[in-house]
Amino acid sequence: MKRTFSSYGPISIETNYYVPRTDLIDRAYNQLIGNKFEEGGYYFTVWAPRQTGKSWIMNKVSSEFFHDDRFYTASFSMQLPDIKILGAANHIIYQINRVIGREIPRIDNIDQFQNAFKREYIDKPLILIIDEFDSLDEETINKIVSAFRNIHNERKNELARNISDMTYMLHGLALIGVRSVLGIENVKGSPFNVQRSIHIPNLTYSETNEMFQWYQKDTNQKIDQEVIDKVYYETKGQPGLVSWFGELLTETYNKDKNNSLDMEYFEYVYSYASKVLPNNTILNLISKAKQEPYKEAVLELFQCEEKVEFSFHDPNMNFLYMNGVIDFEEEGIKKYVRFSAPFVQKTLFDYFASTIFSYTGVLLPPFEPLDNVITEKSLNIPNLMKLYQKYLIKNSHWLFKDAPKRKDLRIFEAIYHFNLFMYLSKFLQRRGTVNPEFPTGNGKIDILINYKDNLYGLELKNFSDEFAYKNSIAQAAKYGSQLKLKEIYLIFFVDFIDDKSREKFEKKFIDKGTNIDVVVIFISTIIKSG
Repeated sequence: MKRTFSSYGPISIETNYYVPRTDLIDRAYNQLIGNKFEEGGYYFTVWAPRQTGKSWIMNKVSSEFFHDDRFYTASFSMQLPDIKILGAANHIIYQINRVIGREIPRIDNIDQFQNAFKREYIDKPLILIIDEFDSLDEETINKIVSAFRNIHNERKNELARNISDMTYMLHGLALIGVRSVLGIENVKGSPFNVQRSIHIPNLTYSETNEMFQWYQKDTNQKIDQEVIDKVYYETKGQPGLVSWFGELLTETYNKDKNNSLDMEYFEYVYSYASKVLPNNTILNLISKAKQEPYKEAVLELFQCEEKVEFSFHDPNMNFLYMNGVIDFEEEGIKKYVRFSAPFVQKTLFDYFASTIFSYTGVLLPPFEPLDNVITEKSLNIPNLMKLYQKYLIKNSHWLFKDAPKRKDLRIFEAIYHFNLFMYLSKFLQRRGTVNPEFPTGNGKIDILINYKDNLYGLELKNFSDEFAYKNSIAQAAKYGSQLKLKEIYLIFFVDFIDDKSREKFEKKFIDKGTNIDVVVIFISTIIKSG
């Protein structure tokens, strides 16, 4: 049977390429059983952003229990429209009834809910796995979790009894969702132990590589290793995105399976993935990132001067982390925020740039001479930046009027980067391509322009002081060397620069270590009238 990559919904081990993830399955299974059968299992959460394989992993766990006659196993979803407290409780009772073959009566008061788990109704230990638990409203979650807490405490008080004599028969419980929405690990006396919660991580490089190697073995179609590496780099192993790129590369655009899948083909597919095709994972991340107050936190992360220290207890970071918008990286004992994957960062950059500057106005006067800016063979970046500066002088009074601002009423740094990106994209249109790049995953932003077989690199910075200025020149030279360029442009955004300062700082430098030319250009963002 032909296998395919599948990016939507639980995968089939019979028809899809997949990663077994047996360690996670075994861990969840063992926690539901517990260290000692007679003491019962654990109550815990299984959490991760959307499209990471939570449901599939727990379906595999529940299938293990379905073959174990010691237990009843009820596994189901709570994703129901407009369900409230009693409706949710009675839905759980209904699902248990289907498994035990008895009739636990419906309840008309939430205080009766925990009685449904008593031995008089359930005659052997029950394993309960509830998916999409975070789709319930907060009040419903708290009420139901409160009942589970009472059951858990009562069972702990009855450890001396035989398991068949315990008052409640809820042996093990797994609630699946986004932990920040569940909120249950902060409930006083909660049975949901933080150390027992199971986070579903992204795929490792090795796991990502194995899936594509499996495809090559099945089909005899070669995939260049550079392509596989690029898929992992862009997605950081996010399961839904890895499988989506696998689907696009091997099925959607794979017209001739006799050809190798090389980097030129990858770039073709990537252009559709980033600009044309909808993807549930990305749409969900955008929906989270554009919400207030989280939007401010995301825009702040696009600033490129200082890394932002990660804190799980910051509510905005917590929300973005739990929903897969951001992650963190370690530097010694410090933890710093980064976007969860380069592809995520690029699509968010593109989203904010295109929505904030959906209209950019007239880019240049009708008869503006361009022969010193663009020719049939090349671009003159310094002159193009002069043209952009003239555009800002003419339009900034309305262009940034409604732009998002910080609490101190200053415009977010990223807004100017978004605007330059949109300006360049519309200036070149079909004549070339303009792409943002994020080498570090946090605030560092570069714009790469491809025009007439020439690559131009623009590193964007906000000017702060002379010390940072000198460091930025060295960093730009290093990045230019990585791109194999002879020249790179370091674009500093600054509120205002006078002629004397421009003469001092706006220069070309030759980096001795790399022999790369670094051309420094300043863009003034606050236009002085008169």
